[in-house]
Amino acid sequence: MAKKDKHVSETPATQWLKAHGVAFTEHVYDYVDHGGTAESSRQLGRPEHEVIKTLVMQDEKAEPLIVLMHGDRQVSTKNLARAIGVKSVEPCKPDMAQRHSGYLVGGTSPFGTRKAMRVYVEATVLDLAGILINGGRRGYLIGIPPAVLTEVLGAQPVSCALA
Repeated sequence: MAKKDKHVSETPATQWLKAHGVAFTEHVYDYVDHGGTAESSRQLGRPEHEVIKTLVMQDEKAEPLIVLMHGDRQVSTKNLARAIGVKSVEPCKPDMAQRHSGYLVGGTSPFGTRKAMRVYVEATVLDLAGILINGGRRGYLIGIPPAVLTEVLGAQPVSCALA
């Protein structure tokens, strides 16, 4: 069972959020390798559509970027490339994603990344009342209003979801 009220020590993501005056709730669950958003959603009792995954990708010039997507959707890399005006987009290999973000894969947050990267968010995420997104550690999600993604983080809305 999830340890919902357990406090987790600060991460670069929570430090960033506090520095920017963003209030958030903490949601701790038992991390399962390759469990993804389906596992965190199940343990926390929230719809997977409201659990947002942070994906580190790169364009054809190997420039890293972050895509924030519903947990129950996939990214159309063709639609994403078209939307952001590049030739192609592909996922970064786990070691490169970790090098760019400073986070372990499975614990990647868009906040407080090691390297500044362009951030894109699936536009329909912004229609949700609230979201859970990684707080910078495996087994640790934070709850925030989706407007934080565009208004504080500066994420640009795109339409690139596949069902």
